[in-house]
Amino acid sequence: MRPHRYRMGLITLLLLTLAACTSSQAAAPSATPVPPSATPVPPSATPTEHVIVAVTIAPKPKPTAAPAAQPTDVPADAPQPSAQAHVFPVQGAKVNYGASHHDYPAADIFCAQGSQFVAVTDGVIDYVSHKDVWDPATNDPAVRGGMSVAIIGDDGVRYYGSHLSAVADGIEPGMRVVAGQILGLTGKSGDARSTPPHLHFGISRPTTPDDWKTRRGQVAPYRYLRAWQRGENLTPALP
Repeated sequence: MRPHRYRMGLITLLLLTLAACTSSQAAAPSATPVPPSATPVPPSATPTEHVIVAVTIAPKPKPTAAPAAQPTDVPADAPQPSAQAHVFPVQGAKVNYGASHHDYPAADIFCAQGSQFVAVTDGVIDYVSHKDVWDPATNDPAVRGGMSVAIIGDDGVRYYGSHLSAVADGIEPGMRVVAGQILGLTGKSGDARSTPPHLHFGISRPTTPDDWKTRRGQVAPYRYLRAWQRGENLTPALP
């Protein structure tokens, strides 16, 4: 009977031990939950980085200067200001003239027909005869010059050329011209029909356009013609 009692004692002791362990575990306080905000960050988590981006602001470009205005193209044959220069009245031709004229001061400048008659200086057209109306039967002295042009120069002198074969296009009274501008072409109109072609050239004081007697010549041109051929800027002296 003793072994049985011994086994019963062991079993009783084991049950008491188990009961004590269970009671101890039940009495242990439960773990206090960790607030969410206090949850530690796992070692693998990387804190947010604040990245500073450098922005380069380019300087505002300076406005480009406007290109300088270019001069307007001017036709090669356009008249240019001459600062009251005086030029020989016939251009582009071989000429021949003398120091004397018949019964009044003037010059007959002999040259090939169709040579250029040009403005002696800057001025304004005073008189134009576009047609040759001279009639030898009446021999009216007012129209003996045939086709002709006169200008009043800026120097205060009137210059007259006659016996033309043509008047240049656009040449009309009141039109402004400059030295060297073509006024017409030389010829044999008027009472020069029976003579070699030439330009009758007269210098006078300004008067009315119908004053043909003064217009045809009042100052001997020879001295001035010679100076202008040499390139001298000589203004005629009026009486």
